[in-house]
Amino acid sequence: MTAVIATNETILVVGGGISGMTAALEAAETGKQVVLVEQRPYLGGRVTQLYKYFPKLCFPTCGLEINQRRTKQNPNLTILTLAEVTGLTGSAGAYTATITLAPRYVNERCTACGDCATAVEAEFADEYNYGLSKRKGAYLPHRMAHPARYVLDPAIIGTADAEKAKAACKYDAIDLEMREETLELRCGAVIWATGWQPYDAAKIQPYGYDRFPNVITSVEFERLADVNGPTGGKIVRPSDGKEAKKIAFIQCAGSRDRNHLLHCSRICCMASLKQATYVLDAFAEQAEVNVYYIDLRSIDRFEDFYNKVRANQNIKFIKSKPSSVVADKDGNPIVHGVDTEGYNRYAEPHDLVVLAVGMEPAVKKDAFPISVQINREGFIEAAPENGGIFAAGCAADALDVNRSAQHATGAALRAIQVINRVARAEV
Repeated sequence: MTAVIATNETILVVGGGISGMTAALEAAETGKQVVLVEQRPYLGGRVTQLYKYFPKLCFPTCGLEINQRRTKQNPNLTILTLAEVTGLTGSAGAYTATITLAPRYVNERCTACGDCATAVEAEFADEYNYGLSKRKGAYLPHRMAHPARYVLDPAIIGTADAEKAKAACKYDAIDLEMREETLELRCGAVIWATGWQPYDAAKIQPYGYDRFPNVITSVEFERLADVNGPTGGKIVRPSDGKEAKKIAFIQCAGSRDRNHLLHCSRICCMASLKQATYVLDAFAEQAEVNVYYIDLRSIDRFEDFYNKVRANQNIKFIKSKPSSVVADKDGNPIVHGVDTEGYNRYAEPHDLVVLAVGMEPAVKKDAFPISVQINREGFIEAAPENGGIFAAGCAADALDVNRSAQHATGAALRAIQVINRVARAEV
């Protein structure tokens, strides 16, 4: 049984991505007791799946390492992975959360040696790489996973593979008897930092994401470009492994559209400009990038980055929302539409089409365990009716990494204020 000590002066943080980690660390470093709950088997969220940040094109690994070190050094922070808040009752200063813990089947003795993964044979689509590669039934989610502990896929439990994993472990770290647990946790304030998910590109039927293998999403392309990704950083077509030197980026794929997402997701334009630089880095003068856009939105310090990318002769900007994508006999995706500046029709073939999909909240409106104020896009509003529940980062709006961290710091401050009021009332 997992032991967690919590009181009404504890802050519960739901979600262990960049926003949840930031909020939890900021609160814990002021001396508050914090419990951080993450549904995945590791912390870091979608930031861990990025190759580079914009606009500096630096790697997220540095910031992740710093935050991981902070979590390890802080005695006020309790971390629960493979955990989900399935119930929440009460009011500001006096909440009770029900937390369901899924079994990892690997205990704290794990040294991340990898012998269990070598022993098992079953393979599954790797969710970390958005299904672009396979992983074993015993796996470390990614090379910087925190906690650095392997996981057994529930699908192999009860099979010969599970027994092979157990037999291969020299440290007695495989526990096939682990079962789901339920905890009840008292807390005074809740920071909801469940983040975002990419919009389902298969719903945008004219673009053929679910029909043409050489039409992929922006998050999938990010993994392709990563040297630690499914292709070792080679930008190739899923259909045949051919180098993708001519690439189309279609902006607002599902965003700003009454049939899909009404809102602008803010990051998509800059993400595509960043990804255009990946193509230039890979193929230099052979690269050919077409960016199809309604309008490009770069704000604050991003304007300089936009101007720098736009100045490159190998990148062409077409003001247009493409009408459709089809594939020719060789699997080349052809983008159809009208250039709204010259009103010229085009049917342009490419090696690869990348859909800049929008951001939507990871938790649906009807899935919250307690009543909170939610806007039409599904994000949590800052409202007095929410009591001691505060949204952080992309649970509140579509934000980039920098703004998510800033927003999470603000959420931590508001939660601390609630806890301080509880402490004063108990004196």
